[in-house]
Amino acid sequence: MALRCARCGNEDPRTFGFLNGKPYCRKCISFNGKKAQPLPERPVEPELRLSFPLSPEQKPISENLISNFIKGKDSLVYAVCGAGKTELSYGVMAAALSRGLQVGFALPRRDVVIELIGRIKEAFPKNRVVGVYGGHEEELSGDIIVLTTHQLYRYERYFDLLVMDEIDAFPFKGNETLVSFYRQSVRGHVVLLTATPSEEVLREFSAPGHEILELRTRFHRHPMPVPRIIVIPSPFKGFYVAKKLREWKKQGKPALVFTPSKAGAERLAAFLRPFFRNGSYVHSEDPGRERKISLFKRRKLDYLVTTSVLERGVTVEGLNLIVADADEEWVYGSSTLIQIAGRVGRKMRSPDGEVLFLAERETDAMKDAIREIRKNNEFLLKLPR
Repeated sequence: MALRCARCGNEDPRTFGFLNGKPYCRKCISFNGKKAQPLPERPVEPELRLSFPLSPEQKPISENLISNFIKGKDSLVYAVCGAGKTELSYGVMAAALSRGLQVGFALPRRDVVIELIGRIKEAFPKNRVVGVYGGHEEELSGDIIVLTTHQLYRYERYFDLLVMDEIDAFPFKGNETLVSFYRQSVRGHVVLLTATPSEEVLREFSAPGHEILELRTRFHRHPMPVPRIIVIPSPFKGFYVAKKLREWKKQGKPALVFTPSKAGAERLAAFLRPFFRNGSYVHSEDPGRERKISLFKRRKLDYLVTTSVLERGVTVEGLNLIVADADEEWVYGSSTLIQIAGRVGRKMRSPDGEVLFLAERETDAMKDAIREIRKNNEFLLKLPR
């Protein structure tokens, strides 16, 4: 008889074990802990405070999200990096809260969840915003629950509205267990947010009961910086990075330098150290990561060498960046390069910046990323001023 895990949907017979004659699933056995209990319906009047008014392009998207939710439709917001996707979802969240419904906002990465909690608390100052992520799972219920996708297993058939951001990001993308937890956590409807949706997601949201809402402009209506490809032999990359960092430091510009691996980040940081006193590196296993990121955001560090751990969720004014080995295709597909480039020019006061792809050769991913960014920028030029 074929086995299927009722919890995560796993059907691979190789991942089932037996204890006292009963099967158990090894794929989701590690997801153990307290489950959330839905609160009784209790309508609240949210006081939504936006840090800036929605742009003429954002406003109809926000209104459509509310309309779709009321009509019982799921929505996909397909928007460029820096379009203000998070703020677009606040209106529909407020509409759900006013009806006494359970609201969640989920993302794959812990660092981004921690940052988002503060932003949502500022936007909804009179509502109880609860964060649930690894090491912070004591309080599970609130008006708005901001959580990592790993924590969705605690919320079976719980959310009337679930906003999901970064659906194309590791570790959620391609993880069947996390996708199953996401689907089982929803008893109502979803709003998905992404700049780089997969073909599978686009097909799903083209079906009846769904709608794709596109936003091709950043909230400040400036074009996204177009990356430049610098073809350079590997032995000279470190010196070129040092040269650009020195140039940007004189301009007072902070910088991110991306590398494809943890070891590569540490090596490049060690190479740069004799040239600069005020920089560091981060990766997923760095115990000081959160402290260093905080220092960088507060302009206490001039640069960070980083893996893809900072490809999303980081907004720093005046930022420039380098992808030091952009031709490493096992890491840098076109969607990843678009996300990385999207870190630059996100602030109203500094909508420009430099994005450099250093490589020994041009790849299709690099060219596709540049082509997509240019296409979105051309759309912006057609808008009335």
